[in-house]
Amino acid sequence: MKLFKVIFFLVSLLSSFCLLLGFVQAQEFSADFISKSAGGSNTGKIFNANYKSRMEMGDIITIAKIDQNKAWVIMPKEKTYMEMPLASGNFVAGDKNLPGEIERKLLGKETLDGKVVDKYRIVYTVSSKTETLYSWILSGVGIPVKTVAEDGSWQVEYKNIKTGTQPDSLFEIPSGYSKFSAPSISDIMGSAMNDLSGQVKN
Repeated sequence: MKLFKVIFFLVSLLSSFCLLLGFVQAQEFSADFISKSAGGSNTGKIFNANYKSRMEMGDIITIAKIDQNKAWVIMPKEKTYMEMPLASGNFVAGDKNLPGEIERKLLGKETLDGKVVDKYRIVYTVSSKTETLYSWILSGVGIPVKTVAEDGSWQVEYKNIKTGTQPDSLFEIPSGYSKFSAPSISDIMGSAMNDLSGQVKN
Protein backbone atom coordinates (compact mmCIF):
# COMPACT_ATOMS: atom_id res chain seq x y z
CA MET A 1 0.00 0.00 0.00
CA LYS A 2 1.37 3.40 -0.99
CA LEU A 3 2.20 5.91 1.74
CA PHE A 4 -0.50 8.34 0.55
CA LYS A 5 -3.13 5.63 0.82
CA VAL A 6 -1.89 4.76 4.31
CA ILE A 7 -2.10 8.42 5.36
CA PHE A 8 -5.59 8.73 3.91
CA PHE A 9 -6.64 5.68 5.94
CA LEU A 10 -5.10 7.11 9.12
CA VAL A 11 -6.87 10.44 8.70
CA SER A 12 -10.16 8.56 8.30
CA LEU A 13 -9.32 6.46 11.35
CA LEU A 14 -8.69 9.52 13.50
CA SER A 15 -12.04 10.95 12.45
CA SER A 16 -13.65 7.72 13.64
CA PHE A 17 -11.67 7.90 16.86
CA CYS A 18 -13.23 11.25 17.70
CA LEU A 19 -16.53 9.41 18.03
CA LEU A 20 -15.05 7.34 20.82
CA LEU A 21 -13.55 9.97 23.04
CA GLY A 22 -15.10 10.56 26.43
CA PHE A 23 -14.09 14.19 26.09
CA VAL A 24 -14.85 15.30 29.63
CA GLN A 25 -15.12 11.86 31.17
CA ALA A 26 -12.93 11.71 34.29
CA GLN A 27 -13.79 8.09 35.12
CA GLU A 28 -10.92 5.72 34.33
CA PHE A 29 -11.90 2.51 32.58
CA SER A 30 -11.17 0.09 29.76
CA ALA A 31 -13.68 -1.53 27.43
CA ASP A 32 -14.26 -3.24 24.12
CA PHE A 33 -15.98 -0.98 21.60
CA ILE A 34 -18.14 -1.30 18.54
CA SER A 35 -18.53 1.79 16.35
CA LYS A 36 -20.76 2.21 13.31
CA SER A 37 -20.96 5.05 10.82
CA ALA A 38 -21.38 5.68 7.11
CA GLY A 39 -17.81 4.49 6.64
CA GLY A 40 -18.59 1.06 8.09
CA SER A 41 -18.15 -0.61 11.46
CA ASN A 42 -15.06 -1.06 13.62
CA THR A 43 -14.23 -3.00 16.76
CA GLY A 44 -11.34 -2.73 19.19
CA LYS A 45 -10.39 -1.70 22.72
CA ILE A 46 -10.47 1.68 24.38
CA PHE A 47 -8.71 2.90 27.52
CA ASN A 48 -9.83 6.13 29.17
CA ALA A 49 -8.27 8.26 31.89
CA ASN A 50 -8.67 11.91 32.85
CA TYR A 51 -8.49 13.84 29.56
CA LYS A 52 -6.64 10.96 27.86
CA SER A 53 -7.85 8.16 25.62
CA ARG A 54 -6.23 5.27 23.78
CA MET A 55 -7.84 3.19 21.05
CA GLU A 56 -6.46 -0.08 19.72
CA MET A 57 -7.87 -1.28 16.43
CA GLY A 58 -6.04 -3.95 14.47
CA ASP A 59 -2.37 -3.08 14.13
CA ILE A 60 -2.89 0.64 14.78
CA ILE A 61 -3.02 2.54 18.08
CA THR A 62 -4.40 6.05 18.47
CA ILE A 63 -3.73 8.17 21.54
CA ALA A 64 -5.43 11.48 22.28
CA LYS A 65 -4.71 14.03 24.99
CA ILE A 66 -7.48 16.55 25.32
CA ASP A 67 -5.49 19.02 27.44
CA GLN A 68 -2.82 19.19 24.72
CA ASN A 69 -5.33 19.19 21.84
CA LYS A 70 -3.19 16.53 20.10
CA ALA A 71 -3.53 13.00 18.84
CA TRP A 72 -0.96 10.44 17.77
CA VAL A 73 -1.46 7.56 15.33
CA ILE A 74 1.06 4.84 16.21
CA MET A 75 2.13 1.96 13.96
CA PRO A 76 3.95 -0.64 16.10
CA LYS A 77 5.06 -2.78 13.14
CA GLU A 78 6.94 0.14 11.59
CA LYS A 79 7.84 1.70 14.96
CA THR A 80 6.63 5.06 13.67
CA TYR A 81 3.98 7.58 14.69
CA MET A 82 2.20 10.59 13.23
CA GLU A 83 1.04 13.63 15.20
CA MET A 84 -1.95 15.80 14.35
CA PRO A 85 -4.26 18.28 16.06
CA LEU A 86 -7.27 16.75 17.76
CA ALA A 87 -10.44 17.47 15.85
CA SER A 88 -13.75 18.08 17.55
CA GLY A 89 -16.90 16.51 16.19
CA ASN A 90 -19.10 13.76 17.52
CA PHE A 91 -18.52 12.98 21.17
CA VAL A 92 -19.36 10.09 23.40
CA ALA A 93 -21.36 11.71 26.18
CA GLY A 94 -20.49 11.02 29.79
CA ASP A 95 -22.10 12.43 32.91
CA LYS A 96 -20.44 15.84 32.44
CA ASN A 97 -21.44 18.47 29.91
CA LEU A 98 -20.11 18.16 26.38
CA PRO A 99 -18.27 21.08 24.79
CA GLY A 100 -21.04 23.30 23.43
CA GLU A 101 -23.81 21.44 25.25
CA ILE A 102 -27.01 23.47 25.40
CA GLU A 103 -29.58 20.95 26.62
CA ARG A 104 -29.65 17.59 28.47
CA LYS A 105 -32.87 15.75 29.29
CA LEU A 106 -33.15 12.57 31.33
CA LEU A 107 -35.61 10.26 29.57
CA GLY A 108 -35.61 7.54 32.23
CA LYS A 109 -33.84 4.35 33.25
CA GLU A 110 -33.32 1.28 31.07
CA THR A 111 -31.38 -1.98 31.21
CA LEU A 112 -28.68 -2.34 28.56
CA ASP A 113 -26.32 -5.28 28.31
CA GLY A 114 -27.43 -6.32 31.80
CA LYS A 115 -26.61 -2.92 33.31
CA VAL A 116 -28.94 -0.22 34.68
CA VAL A 117 -28.42 2.94 32.65
CA ASP A 118 -29.82 6.48 32.52
CA LYS A 119 -30.97 7.46 29.04
CA TYR A 120 -30.40 11.09 28.02
CA ARG A 121 -31.22 13.23 25.01
CA ILE A 122 -28.41 15.76 24.57
CA VAL A 123 -28.28 18.78 22.28
CA TYR A 124 -24.97 20.52 21.60
CA THR A 125 -23.30 22.78 19.05
CA VAL A 126 -20.11 22.10 17.13
CA SER A 127 -18.69 24.31 14.35
CA SER A 128 -21.82 26.50 14.63
CA LYS A 129 -24.03 23.48 13.89
CA THR A 130 -26.57 22.03 16.29
CA GLU A 131 -26.35 18.27 16.85
CA THR A 132 -28.43 15.88 18.95
CA LEU A 133 -27.54 12.50 20.39
CA TYR A 134 -28.88 9.90 22.79
CA SER A 135 -26.64 8.46 25.48
CA TRP A 136 -27.17 5.53 27.83
CA ILE A 137 -24.95 6.27 30.84
CA LEU A 138 -24.11 3.71 33.52
CA SER A 139 -26.05 4.81 36.60
CA GLY A 140 -23.90 6.09 39.44
CA VAL A 141 -20.69 5.61 37.47
CA GLY A 142 -20.96 8.03 34.54
CA ILE A 143 -19.58 5.77 31.80
CA PRO A 144 -21.48 5.93 28.50
CA VAL A 145 -22.48 2.37 27.61
CA LYS A 146 -23.98 3.47 24.30
CA THR A 147 -24.15 6.74 22.34
CA VAL A 148 -26.18 7.23 19.15
CA ALA A 149 -26.60 10.25 16.88
CA GLU A 150 -30.26 11.25 16.57
CA ASP A 151 -30.05 11.09 12.77
CA GLY A 152 -28.58 7.58 12.95
CA SER A 153 -25.36 8.60 11.20
CA TRP A 154 -23.12 7.02 13.87
CA GLN A 155 -23.15 5.11 17.11
CA VAL A 156 -20.68 3.78 19.66
CA GLU A 157 -21.20 1.01 22.18
CA TYR A 158 -18.92 -0.18 25.00
CA LYS A 159 -18.89 -3.75 26.27
CA ASN A 160 -16.91 -5.59 28.98
CA ILE A 161 -16.39 -2.32 30.87
CA LYS A 162 -13.79 -2.51 33.62
CA THR A 163 -13.29 0.47 35.91
CA GLY A 164 -9.97 1.22 37.57
CA THR A 165 -6.75 3.21 37.24
CA GLN A 166 -5.16 3.01 33.81
CA PRO A 167 -1.32 2.98 33.54
CA ASP A 168 0.23 6.25 32.34
CA SER A 169 2.35 4.24 29.88
CA LEU A 170 -0.78 3.50 27.82
CA PHE A 171 -0.96 7.16 26.83
CA GLU A 172 2.68 7.70 25.84
CA ILE A 173 4.55 7.08 22.59
CA PRO A 174 6.89 4.09 23.08
CA SER A 175 10.59 4.89 23.19
CA GLY A 176 12.54 4.25 20.01
CA TYR A 177 9.68 5.21 17.69
CA SER A 178 10.36 7.75 14.92
CA LYS A 179 8.01 10.53 13.87
CA PHE A 180 6.97 11.17 10.30
CA SER A 181 4.97 14.05 8.87
CA ALA A 182 1.70 13.58 7.04
CA PRO A 183 1.53 14.97 3.49
CA SER A 184 -0.96 17.74 2.78
CA ILE A 185 -4.48 16.97 1.57
CA SER A 186 -3.53 18.40 -1.84
CA ASP A 187 -0.66 15.91 -2.06
CA ILE A 188 -2.99 13.06 -1.14
CA MET A 189 -5.55 14.14 -3.74
CA GLY A 190 -2.83 14.64 -6.35
CA SER A 191 -1.54 11.12 -5.76
CA ALA A 192 -5.07 9.72 -5.98
CA MET A 193 -5.65 11.54 -9.28
CA ASN A 194 -2.37 10.19 -10.67
CA ASP A 195 -3.39 6.67 -9.70
CA LEU A 196 -6.75 7.14 -11.38
CA SER A 197 -5.13 8.55 -14.52
CA GLY A 198 -2.81 5.56 -14.71
CA GLN A 199 -5.76 3.16 -14.42
CA VAL A 200 -7.61 4.95 -17.22
CA LYS A 201 -4.59 4.76 -19.52
CA ASN A 202 -4.22 1.05 -18.85
